[in-house]
Amino acid sequence: MTKTQIWTSAFLGLFILLFFLQQITKQEETKMPTAMKENYPEEAVNQELSGIQLINSFGCITCHGNDLKGSAKAPTLYGVNQNYSRDKLINYLRNPNSFMDSDRLKEFKEKYKNVIMPSYNNRDVKDLGKIADYLITLR
Repeated sequence: MTKTQIWTSAFLGLFILLFFLQQITKQEETKMPTAMKENYPEEAVNQELSGIQLINSFGCITCHGNDLKGSAKAPTLYGVNQNYSRDKLINYLRNPNSFMDSDRLKEFKEKYKNVIMPSYNNRDVKDLGKIADYLITLR
């Protein structure tokens, strides 16, 4: 074997060893993002997240404001129960672009230019349900 083949084999062997070591030591991760774990006590980390905790972890407050009453980037989330049922709100969160034909959302698109509501279709539907339940109670 040439030196190149030996180094390649050694590198490949080390890579495989590290891969299996990672798989053996891998721990099941909780649903709470790492940034949020610092803000909650240990017993809260191991529990299910509430609607407001999920809203914070999804980053909704970045655009809708800390109090969810709207900002220059996005509208208020108070009173969404006037326009959405729980199921409709979950569907909106999963795919906001499918709702862009409504006059209300066309107005928002004009008012809040260059801001796009993200799609959460890759998130757990149970979490979206908790968020919807919380948002519907805001009045």
